[in-house]
Amino acid sequence: MAVHSERVQTRSPEAGTTTVDGITDSSRSGGPAIRPSAGPSLLSRSTPYLLLLPAIVATVALLCWPLVETVLLSFQNLNKRQLIQHLTVWNGFDNYRDQLTSSEFWHTAGRSVAFTLVNVVLIMVGGTLVGLLLNRLGKKMRLFLSIGLILAWAMPIVASTTVFTWLFDSRYGVVNWFLDQAGWHSMATYNWYGTQLSTFFVIVLLIVWGSIPFVAFNMYAGLTTIPTELYEAARMDGAGAYKIFSSVIFPSLKPFFLSTTFLEVIWVFKCFTQVFVINGGGPERLSETLPVYAFVEGMGNQHFGVGSSIAVLTILMLAVLMAYYFRIILKQEDEL
Repeated sequence: MAVHSERVQTRSPEAGTTTVDGITDSSRSGGPAIRPSAGPSLLSRSTPYLLLLPAIVATVALLCWPLVETVLLSFQNLNKRQLIQHLTVWNGFDNYRDQLTSSEFWHTAGRSVAFTLVNVVLIMVGGTLVGLLLNRLGKKMRLFLSIGLILAWAMPIVASTTVFTWLFDSRYGVVNWFLDQAGWHSMATYNWYGTQLSTFFVIVLLIVWGSIPFVAFNMYAGLTTIPTELYEAARMDGAGAYKIFSSVIFPSLKPFFLSTTFLEVIWVFKCFTQVFVINGGGPERLSETLPVYAFVEGMGNQHFGVGSSIAVLTILMLAVLMAYYFRIILKQEDEL
C-alpha cells in the first residue's frame, strides 16, 4: 500500500514568493536563495585517517621496512667479509638461481609443505572435536576444560618447547619413564631426537597441543550461533551425529572453517621457534623447515644474502599456497 504525500504550495501576492509546506522560496522573486548547509570540515574528514596513522606507521616500521631490506639483501653477495668491510656487492639473481637449482632447498620446501599439511589437518580435526565437546558439556566441566585450554594456549612458546624437551628427554623424561612402566622397556632410554621421524613427532605434538585451543574456542563460539531448531529438525528426520555435522554444522560454519584453516596454514608454515629449539633442525638438518633453513644459512653460516633469498622464496611459496583460500574467501564475500 503506497502512501502519497501532498505538498501544499501557496503564492504570496505581496512579493511573488512561493511557499511549499510552510517553507518560503524567494529565489524566484530575486530574494536570497536558500543555501544547503556546509559539509563536514577538513578535520572531521581526516579524523579516521589520523586515528589509523599510528597503526600504519608501526606496520611500516616493524613489517614493511624489514621486508624491503630483506628483498634488497637477497640481491647481494653479503657474507662475513663484506659485512665487516661494509662492502655492498650486488649479484643480481644469483642467490635465487642457486637456491632454485639446489636439491637441498627443494627437499626442505617439500618437507615444509608436508609438515604444514600434517599439522593443519590434526589441528583442525582436534580443535573441531574439542569444540563440539565444549558445546555438549555441562557448565562445570566446560569451565574446567576451558581453563585447561587457556593455560595451554597462553603458555609462551619457548616455555612450552622447553617443557616438551624435558618430557621427551632420553634419560630423565617422563614419557620414557611412563613407557618403561607400561611394559615397553626398550623405550627407557630412547632418544626421541635421534631420528627424523621421532623428532618431527615431538614437534608436531607440541604445535598441535598449542594450537587446538584457538580452533576449539572459535568452534564453540560458532556453535552457539546455530539455532537449536535446526538440530531438532535434523533429529526428527532421523539424522545421526555425522549427518548433523555434515548437513547442519559444517554448512553453517563454513566461513569459520575456511578462515581458521587459512590462519593455521600461515602460522604453521612460518613456524620457527618450536622446530629450532627442540633440536636445532637436527639430526643432520633433517628436521629443518624453510624458516629454520633460512636462519641457519643466513645467521648460522653468515651467508646473509642467501638467507634473505630463502626468506623471500618462503614468502612467495606461502602466497602460492594461500592463493586458493584467498579466491574462496573473496568469492564468498561477493555472494553475501
